Amino acid sequence: MSVIAPRSHAIGVPGYSETLPCTPESVHRARQLVDTALRTWGLSGLTDDVTVAASELVTNAVQHAKGRHFRLRISRLAPSRVLIAVTDRSFVQPVLRTPNADDARGRGLVLVDELAAHWGTEPRPFGKTVWAEFVNARQA
Repeated sequence: MSVIAPRSHAIGVPGYSETLPCTPESVHRARQLVDTALRTWGLSGLTDDVTVAASELVTNAVQHAKGRHFRLRISRLAPSRVLIAVTDRSFVQPVLRTPNADDARGRGLVLVDELAAHWGTEPRPFGKTVWAEFVNARQA
């Protein structure tokens, strides 16, 4: 006779973070981290939106940060709320602007603004943090 232990119903740790190099390859790693966190928390319905926003924020850090690394953090604020944050060494605050149709760049924050419930920036003594919050409407 075998005994099967009950499965844990844990929601996962309340957050994941990783320091990544300011290289284009870090965008892929950020997407993996977001996917892992959301699957662990049972919030796969947010994966597309959070992954796109994380990609945009990480791309901005890779292109504009004044350092060799940045920090990506994914936090579960509540059962249906997730926050992503990118901290880098640049003091330049991002600005939401309306790009022209022929602009090749400048759409990242427009996407973040559309996808996130809220987003913003926080100055740090060594740079800034840009964050975006997402709410799973099906669980809210």
